[in-house]
Amino acid sequence: MRSRLAAWALLALILPALLCPAASAAVVLEVGDRGENVLKVQKRLIQFDYLSGGADGVFGEDTLAAVRLFQKRNGLTVDGRVGPATAAALGVTLSGTTAASSAAYLSADHRLLAKLVYAEARGESYKGQVAVAAVVLNRVASSEFPNTVTGVIYQSGAFSCVSNGSINNTPDSSCIRAAREALNGWDPTGGCLYYYNARLTSDTWIRTRTIVTVIGNHSFAV
Repeated sequence: MRSRLAAWALLALILPALLCPAASAAVVLEVGDRGENVLKVQKRLIQFDYLSGGADGVFGEDTLAAVRLFQKRNGLTVDGRVGPATAAALGVTLSGTTAASSAAYLSADHRLLAKLVYAEARGESYKGQVAVAAVVLNRVASSEFPNTVTGVIYQSGAFSCVSNGSINNTPDSSCIRAAREALNGWDPTGGCLYYYNARLTSDTWIRTRTIVTVIGNHSFAV
């Protein structure tokens, strides 16, 4: 009798899980995401006067700043991510999935580029991380450098992270997103082929290059 009762108790625990599909994970938007959900959020941020310009469906730096400001003014956790609480406060319903998972690799080039960004710029702002990735891609497009991501990154003497082995570390989600943003065409450097940390470098030649912009600790040059 006891064994029969135990069996029925176990079945009562298992049966609901068998009959009811598992609840899907809540959609959370963050920098690097694209699609209809991002568009919804941007339109509401524009409506509430937190975001200027048009809605393009791309969660970039401007949208990030607008989300953070909205969160701060509305007593929400200021993390720059649009999860259930922030979406509810905005009055939008997020559905389905984003165009690409923020931590998913699109290709072997994306994986290697993310590793480079992590090794070279993990302490920089998100824009600074995208900028480092963009320099690699600008080199790929230039006749002065190898024409592949692998060729550029592993070119002899090009990046210290290759010689010291830190290129082999596992990148975090921010660096993965930053690499994807650069591959999707965002170039905060305006076409630069070089970058360096002015406080740390002892390379006199790199200082002869023309600086186009400074983002965080890195000077970007041509």
